[in-house]
Amino acid sequence: MTTLNKSEKEQLIDARFRQLEYRKYGLELDLIVENAKTTPDTSAVDVIETAIAEIDTQIAALNTELTAVKALTE
Repeated sequence: MTTLNKSEKEQLIDARFRQLEYRKYGLELDLIVENAKTTPDTSAVDVIETAIAEIDTQIAALNTELTAVKALTE
């Protein structure tokens, strides 16, 4: 069991959330660049879109955890 307090847990979740947002934005830029090519590589587009969807799933999981942490009493 962790000894982190509620505030520390919230800060860690927020930091992880921010990391995921950076990664997602980077992937969105990759997608823009790939689609700007005369002939975009469809397999590369699929891989990028899948990675973005996975990050969305991870963000949703973090939001669920954040809700649970916020409900904790200190």
